Amino acid sequence: MKVVAFVPIKLNNERLPNKNTLPFTNGQPMVCYILETLIKIEQIDEVYVYCSSEKIKDYLPEGVKYLTRDKKLDTSHVSFNDVLSSFAHDVSADIYVLAHATAPFINKDSIIKAVEAVKSKEFDSSFGCHRLEEFLWKDSKPLNYDLENIPRTQDLEEVYAETCGLYVYTRELIVEKNRRIGYSPKIIELSRIESVDVNNEFDFTVADAVYNKYIRSDI
Repeated sequence: MKVVAFVPIKLNNERLPNKNTLPFTNGQPMVCYILETLIKIEQIDEVYVYCSSEKIKDYLPEGVKYLTRDKKLDTSHVSFNDVLSSFAHDVSADIYVLAHATAPFINKDSIIKAVEAVKSKEFDSSFGCHRLEEFLWKDSKPLNYDLENIPRTQDLEEVYAETCGLYVYTRELIVEKNRRIGYSPKIIELSRIESVDVNNEFDFTVADAVYNKYIRSDI
């Protein structure tokens, strides 16, 4: 069973220009962290970066392959599933691991857990989430608690948010159904640090602080 991981990247980011290659203070460009994690995982046969610009090659750790994607896939109106389908068309595999440079702190064990869940065939997909221990509202009503019986935050009904940093799915799911989450998915609960995701300048500032407080090994 062939397992291929890939990190789709575009360099023309709108909200935070060049965010994927921005270096952390005292650290490497952000894209390096998830790639270095992926290439250490024995269950993954190949690791790719899927990007329209060869400039990204300057940032790739040894062992990561570069694959050119059509520049048409960089435009804002393109469905992200079109990017995933295009990669599946270009690279054949039984299972795909989709990761993002903007989620640099997802650890090896969580990725292995996600891959093994799909390899078991008990699940057709898996994805990273973090538990929301917050009082949530929808349509002017509490979503996960009773106003007449307010629980402790740790006792709230379990509600999860996708972190958008990790998805594992079968070839059949993306090629035939055009989906990255299937009909029998496995939720992989990630830590608060693993759930850090960078979309804008504020997010990067938070990630930079997390890196220097919790990730750096040379302090």
